[in-house]
Amino acid sequence: MNTAFPFRIAVIGVGHLGRHHARILSTLEGVELVAVVDINRERADRVAASTGTRSLYDGADLGAVDAVTLAVPTESHLAVALPFLERGIPVLVEKPLARSVAEADAMLAAASASGATLAVGHTERHNPAVSAARRFLAGPRFIEVHRLGSFSERSLDVDVVFDLMIHDLDIVLSLVASSVESIEAVGVPVLTSRIDIANARLRFASGCIANITASRISRDRVRKIRFFQPDAYLSIDYGAQELEVYRLVRGDGRRPSIEGGKIEIVREEPLKRELEDFLDAARSGRPPLVTGEDGRRAVRLAQAIAERMAQGS
Repeated sequence: MNTAFPFRIAVIGVGHLGRHHARILSTLEGVELVAVVDINRERADRVAASTGTRSLYDGADLGAVDAVTLAVPTESHLAVALPFLERGIPVLVEKPLARSVAEADAMLAAASASGATLAVGHTERHNPAVSAARRFLAGPRFIEVHRLGSFSERSLDVDVVFDLMIHDLDIVLSLVASSVESIEAVGVPVLTSRIDIANARLRFASGCIANITASRISRDRVRKIRFFQPDAYLSIDYGAQELEVYRLVRGDGRRPSIEGGKIEIVREEPLKRELEDFLDAARSGRPPLVTGEDGRRAVRLAQAIAERMAQGS
C-alpha cells in the first residue's frame, strides 16, 4: 500500500489486542498511525511511545482520520463505533461485533446510511491454514472444534461463547453453505459469574453437524478444527497454522487406500493480514473479508446459543 498521501488511521483501545494493532499499523508502508486512544492514560502513553505516535484518552479528541480500529471491551463497541460510522469513516471492530443483534443492527444501519466500510476482526478467517483449507472442503458432514484456553482477566464482560467460541461460529458459518436448523447447548460458570466453558451442537439444513467446545479455564491451550466429509478428512491447528488433508483413494481394482498429510502453508501473522485487508477495503470501497453482516450472523448465532443454555439452566 503505497500512495502519495499516507492513510491516516487511529487505534482505539490498546490493551491486550489493540497494542498489536498499533504495533503492526505503525510499520505498514503508506499508513500513518496518527494516534492511539485509551482511557488508561499510562497504557496509552506507553503504546504511543513504542509506536512513534501520540496518545489520546478519548476518541472524541481525534482529529481528521481516514479510518479507525476498535479493540475496546465489547460493551463499548456500539458507543465508540457509532460516531465514526455516522460520519462515513471506515471502522474495524474486533470480535464480537456487538453484545447483541440489536446493537449489531444499529452499527450496520449507520454504516449503510453513510457508506462507511464496517469490518469485523474475526482473525481466524485470515489464518493461512484456514485460507488453504477452503479449496479442499466439499460438503462437510461433521465438524469437531476445540478452543481451550487458560483463565485471563480480560474479556470478562462477556461469556465464553462471545469471547472464544464466536471465532469458530464465524468460521463454520463461512464454510457451511446452509442454515442452522437446531441448536443444543450447555454451559457452566466456573471461575466467574458468566459461562466459562460451553459446548454447542449445531445441525444445519444440509445435514452437517458441528460440535463446538470452548473453554477459558483449561490448563492447555488448544485451537483445532476438524472436518469430515465423504472420502476426506481435514484437520486445522489454528495456532500452529498447520493443515492436514487425507483422502480415500479408489481405482484400478486395488484396495482403497488413504493418502495425504500436511499441506505446505506459508505462515503469516493473521492479525497483520486482517489489518491489511481492512485498509485495502477502506481505500478501495470493496467489501472486507469479514463484513459487518458476517459479524452480525456470528452474534446472532452466539446469542441463540446463549439463550438455549439459559433455557437448560
